[in-house]
Amino acid sequence: MSIRFKNKSDIFNIAVTAVAAVLSVGIMLYGVWHFGLQNTWPELVLNLFYIACVVMMWMYFLGCRITTQQFNYWCTFCVGVAVLLRDILFPPHLAIQPIEKVCLVLSVALLIMLTFFYARKDWKSYTKGNLWAIFIVDMLIAVLYNIDIMLEPADEFTSYMLVEIWIRPTITYGLVACFVKETKE
Repeated sequence: MSIRFKNKSDIFNIAVTAVAAVLSVGIMLYGVWHFGLQNTWPELVLNLFYIACVVMMWMYFLGCRITTQQFNYWCTFCVGVAVLLRDILFPPHLAIQPIEKVCLVLSVALLIMLTFFYARKDWKSYTKGNLWAIFIVDMLIAVLYNIDIMLEPADEFTSYMLVEIWIRPTITYGLVACFVKETKE
């Protein structure tokens, strides 16, 4: 088993992403346990996709029986399903209607970008700008959700929602960091 990336900045990007994602998923799993499965089962389903991405990211980083094509295919698929479930099919009700509509439009745009990236046979032709656009759109969605949650009255779920919002952008950052490195080679 050998580490796929040799540059310290690449190793740092992947390690920070994986540690942040593992901590975030751990906090959300604690929230599922704390609030009960009846109230939080959608978060548990999303966490399964996030956990799959983190495991594949570590496997890819450590060079363990996962090719770049498999990593591309399955991680993009898992993030796409999470976007479809969390933001499009079962979007959270937001207090500010314009933010809700913008989040829905950005989520559809993100799903289209992920589908386009996922469907490419020659994914190395995808530019760094295209890759960073995936992360930026996901980050914008998280920022808008964060703004809406901060403007609503706080309750016991607020801190868990703020953590959950940032899991997917963290994972997409790691995915983009992996693929930007692959496009260099």
